[in-house]
Amino acid sequence: MNHLGRALTEYDDPPVKVLFVYNCNPAATVPDQRRIIRGLEREDLFTVVFEQAMTDTALYADVILPATTFLEGYDFAKAYGPIHLDLGRPVVDAVGESRTNADVFGELCSRLNLLAPNEPTGELDLMLRVLDDLPTTIGDDLRAGTAPAPAFGITPVQFVDVFPNTPDRKVDLFPAALEASAPAGLYRFQPDPATDRFPLALISPASDRTISSTLGELPRTDVKLLMHPDDAAARGLADDDLVRVFNELGDVHVRLDVDGGIRPGTVSLPKGLWRRSTRNNLTGTALVPDTLTDIGGGACFNDARVQVASLPSA
Repeated sequence: MNHLGRALTEYDDPPVKVLFVYNCNPAATVPDQRRIIRGLEREDLFTVVFEQAMTDTALYADVILPATTFLEGYDFAKAYGPIHLDLGRPVVDAVGESRTNADVFGELCSRLNLLAPNEPTGELDLMLRVLDDLPTTIGDDLRAGTAPAPAFGITPVQFVDVFPNTPDRKVDLFPAALEASAPAGLYRFQPDPATDRFPLALISPASDRTISSTLGELPRTDVKLLMHPDDAAARGLADDDLVRVFNELGDVHVRLDVDGGIRPGTVSLPKGLWRRSTRNNLTGTALVPDTLTDIGGGACFNDARVQVASLPSA
């Protein structure tokens, strides 16, 4: 996923000819946004977007399939603890021709002859199989609509009632396997990727409007780049200036919010922006490299280093 732009523009053995997008909006959220868009613009790429809203990615789709919301289907929900488990049930009928993930993928697998024997074919089949595979009392409680109690009770104490799932039931703070797999090792200092050309760290924290790109289609006030007064003064910038935030990957055009609440050397754009939120239809992910973390292969969103200039003089 984090290398989707490369997959769409560089992979050729074999090349990617079909893209099926669900539960995500990569044109807005995946690193190296400009490369993602170049890939989505390919005439020979057949793109299916399975969605609830007309996202930035859906605008590039050859086919758009309507997806249900959480209000229209079944789901197993765990608390962040996780201590509690619940069975979410639909509160409204599916709108129009919208379908659930499990139903769509079950039918796709069936039509492509990819279903293994006894594999679930859709949402209800999948839900029943999960319920049957849970410990008997938990499955029965969920069917009855009551909250099941875990084996360790509803008020567990760590290292008294519950333990880590490790051979010695202890927390391993320095696993040898992870130390060996990390090129620089665990807990080692790594230098800041800032350079003289791009000295500012770009961060994109959640805001009161979005914690992801979900609901990013809703109208919002003018998006601004947050910058410390010292950094603004050093660049001859003032509050509400139209600025260009840029690095070697791309640029984003927004107005400036000069505020002492952010530390010097750091600038901030809101998380989850859709392309319509900026003056040039690019967001912070256009400035994020698609490098991967040394452990787990995750995205390095906080490795974006940028420069900021007045747009009229840039």
